[in-house]
Amino acid sequence: MAMPDFTRRLPAPVEKTLPAAVPTRQENDPNMNKQYDKGLMWFRRDLRSDDNAALYHALKTCRQVFCVFVLDRDILDKLPRADRRVEFIRESLVDLDRQLRQLARPHGIEQAGLITLHGQASVAVPELARALGVNAVFANHDDEPQSLRRDRQVADTLAASAAAFHGFKDHVIFERQELLTQTGKPYSVFTPYKNAWLKKVDAFYLRPYAVARHAAALAPLPAPWRAAVPELAAFGFEPTNLGELKIPAGSAGGGTLFDEFITRMDQYHATRDFPAVKGPSYLGVHLRFGTVSIRRLAAAALLGQQRGSEGAAVWLSELVWRDFYAQILSNFPHAATASFKPEYDAIQWEQGPHAQALFQAWCEGRTGYPLVDAAMAQINQTGYMHNRLRMVTACFLVKDLGIDWRWGEAYFATHLNDFDLSANNGGWQWASSSGCDAQPYFRIFNPVTQSEKFDAGGKFIRRYLPRLAGLTGRAIHSPWLASPVELAAAGVKLGEDYPLPVVKHDEARALTLLRYAVVKKPVKPELL
Repeated sequence: MAMPDFTRRLPAPVEKTLPAAVPTRQENDPNMNKQYDKGLMWFRRDLRSDDNAALYHALKTCRQVFCVFVLDRDILDKLPRADRRVEFIRESLVDLDRQLRQLARPHGIEQAGLITLHGQASVAVPELARALGVNAVFANHDDEPQSLRRDRQVADTLAASAAAFHGFKDHVIFERQELLTQTGKPYSVFTPYKNAWLKKVDAFYLRPYAVARHAAALAPLPAPWRAAVPELAAFGFEPTNLGELKIPAGSAGGGTLFDEFITRMDQYHATRDFPAVKGPSYLGVHLRFGTVSIRRLAAAALLGQQRGSEGAAVWLSELVWRDFYAQILSNFPHAATASFKPEYDAIQWEQGPHAQALFQAWCEGRTGYPLVDAAMAQINQTGYMHNRLRMVTACFLVKDLGIDWRWGEAYFATHLNDFDLSANNGGWQWASSSGCDAQPYFRIFNPVTQSEKFDAGGKFIRRYLPRLAGLTGRAIHSPWLASPVELAAAGVKLGEDYPLPVVKHDEARALTLLRYAVVKKPVKPELL
């Protein structure tokens, strides 16, 4: 039986009030009493027109609104020339341009759409604002350190020419210091944060912004800026396997994935940990680039939880974790480059050529532990890694190989389609026990037992390590323990077809406990 579309039961879009810096006014004529003559909506990690906070406020307070996205060289120049995220962004910009044109057309506005620039955003946005003669630039918050520096520079440049810069919350439900402990401090432990989140959330925070109601303010683009969204080659990039992977881009793609996930959300708690099962929502990349609204997702999850769905409750908890890590980065910016718990920076990680060799084996899926290697093959081939496997591979790198968590964090940052600094950093510090509310340092995943528990039949391993497909039973989880007969029957020669383990887990575990002793008191034997 088809599951109901919970979003249909959400309250209708409402008028949300602006901060004091941009007061709202009641008007009969949509162009009367507006604060600004011209405004510029600057899209960043919010590539949708529907339920977009900054776009809503721009349209509501300006007589004319232009829209821009900047292919920022400060970011793009550091990326490989074939990057799935860049292709996803490009495809999503095409979809966004189409959305804006569709919003404008019923109001008789032709030539509306998206201006797409390639350059340094900190320079290009103020220059475009000046060229268009806008009075204010509107954008949604991005609390990553580099983004905050960029936004301060843009705001200062705009102020010098008497133009305003307005930012809005859109990427999360609660941001910055909206949720504080009773002592007025940011939360650093998840469970009390989640309890406060659930206590505060209500219909107001989850209602969509009524963008379409104010679409008459969309401005036709002047001739110099009417060009279509450029092809990848125009700004120095090459196509990837994004299309082959069937990763749908844009709001249309995000909406399709969400509608499909809703039909199985109730089973999320039972399916989410098994990489060979269709359990996750697969919406990570859409949340990262804002092609879906977090309000829409959280509203559906909360409604499901309220009607008793365990799957919805667990998924909602994952969305709250996302908010939690975002506010950690905002309130504790040192965590972007250092351990959240400073004492953990005293750990002596493996260094030198041996460490580099171990790290390369991990990156390339040559550790000799099939689940770890299959997971690394997944991220290398697709840009996606199942969440359970992110924990397994991170723990293996840090606590089996003794490699600094920052090495793995940087690798994921380069390869994950859904890379988000706060979530990636939070996840890696959780695995290394150096972060807020992290797993205890003496809790060390055994890669074999994790494999036997979460990929019992070896289906996931066989998909990404076809050379092991002939192994059965426990042998596919630990080939080095297989008998010569089993290996011969499967056509596997260890050391040739598949590597021997680069470390022995029990020995590595003992070294990890010694390594972490610099920051923790000795652990009682019964806790090990």
